[in-house]
Amino acid sequence: MTAYQYRVIPAPTKGRKAPGVKGADAKFAHALQEVINQAAAEGWEYQRSDILPSEERQGLTSSHTVYRSVLVFRRPASAATTVEDAPVATEETPDIEPGQTPQDLQPYEDSTEPENIESTPPGRT
Repeated sequence: MTAYQYRVIPAPTKGRKAPGVKGADAKFAHALQEVINQAAAEGWEYQRSDILPSEERQGLTSSHTVYRSVLVFRRPASAATTVEDAPVATEETPDIEPGQTPQDLQPYEDSTEPENIESTPPGRT
């Protein structure tokens, strides 16, 4: 069975000017064509476009739903990254000495302090 990688990108929202392309519909189609051709040049095969809901914050306490248009592409995964060969995320387990039980091991303690994260967005004071 062939494994695939998928790429989802936002669909263009505005048309692009080009010589010989006139009208809003033609400019939008040209913008879409450029995005699809650029992805195809990188080895991605166009699959479909979707409109999906996205919850976004509005103000400090409320949120609202915005619908986003996205383009879905796929390409076969390389031989090194097939489903069977893909690396699996596992928790690192310590080595157990002879005569030691897992209960004898001390839990891992991270001695690093978490980074200070500012609560104000960039550009605001």
